Amino acid sequence: MSIAKLIATAALSALFLTLGCNDKEAKSTTGSGSLMKVRVGYIGITCEAPIFATVENGFFKEEGLEVELVKCEWSKYKDVLALGGFDITHHLIMYLLKPIEQGLDVKFTAGVHTGCLRVQAGTGTNIRKVQDLKGKRIGIPGMGTPPFIFAARVLTANGIDASRDVTWQVFPAGELGLALDKGEVDAVADSEPIGTLLLAEGKVRNIADQAADPPYKNEYCCAVVVNGKFLASNPKAAAAATRALLKGAKWVETNPAAAARLSVEKKYLASNPELNTLAISHLRYIPSVSGAEEAVKPAAVAMQSAGMLSPSTDVSDLAKRAFFHLEGVSDEWLRTLQVSKVAGGQVPPDEDLRVVAECAATQGTLKVASCCSPETK
Repeated sequence: MSIAKLIATAALSALFLTLGCNDKEAKSTTGSGSLMKVRVGYIGITCEAPIFATVENGFFKEEGLEVELVKCEWSKYKDVLALGGFDITHHLIMYLLKPIEQGLDVKFTAGVHTGCLRVQAGTGTNIRKVQDLKGKRIGIPGMGTPPFIFAARVLTANGIDASRDVTWQVFPAGELGLALDKGEVDAVADSEPIGTLLLAEGKVRNIADQAADPPYKNEYCCAVVVNGKFLASNPKAAAAATRALLKGAKWVETNPAAAARLSVEKKYLASNPELNTLAISHLRYIPSVSGAEEAVKPAAVAMQSAGMLSPSTDVSDLAKRAFFHLEGVSDEWLRTLQVSKVAGGQVPPDEDLRVVAECAATQGTLKVASCCSPETK
């Protein structure tokens, strides 16, 4: 099966399922009936720190919004957004481009962060560069998931046919390290904090790092994304919610350790505060409107080259359709935006050593929730 068909199948399969959001998990975080309500989707993963920070710091309320958090299953997430199960969230641009190509009615409105995906090879292998992956087995958390899309993009850019020259093996995100241990795969494509955990355990070396390697390191991977119908009927609320999330992103960049602790202590995700701190510090939460808009087209071009978008698609048109400029949401506004700096909220200089020590103490059994991958159970 071609890469394009694999992506299309993953993009469409959830449409035949129920909405998949847990109504018991949906909750209003403020009680004022005078505020405009906005429903924010989340999965419970590391890179959603700005969502949690925005809620806990009252940034939605500052924008005149009453927020309702709606927790959803990973497999149905983008379809729930499209069908109106929630109004806004932030997620990976590459993950949503194929569905948008196929008619998914959602819009990107601003960039949230860069750098959450990696391709890593087992330290017991002779794989030291991307070209060495040809003919190898690569573990992924699922076909069509962001780690798979990033890995396929990297392979194609280095002359490797992602549909023929490698073997894809699917494992739960939390079992990728075990698959390496058992010799079932030679390399893995993953996201935070899985990548950081595997490095701390000494199981892998980085082969491609979205946070550090050109041309990916300055490219926004995650952006605010809004349901199209909600945007059309509530443009002011969409703008207010986007501003709130961008303020949350800026707060996370300023206070990464505090954001990591908040995410774990408030039980938004299953992880360890030390590991989550190191994972979040690997990302750059520097919100940008122009940065996100500029990231859409090269991502689309690369995905088309990798066979993940139709060869007949006009990628320039797709990029224009995918992005929407909101009133009051601009880079000029972001430059004037100020957030508080929390005492003890920054990353300690020895955080990597703390994580290594924690891994040794727990013998690699830390429970984590992976950025852009299903929560580890």
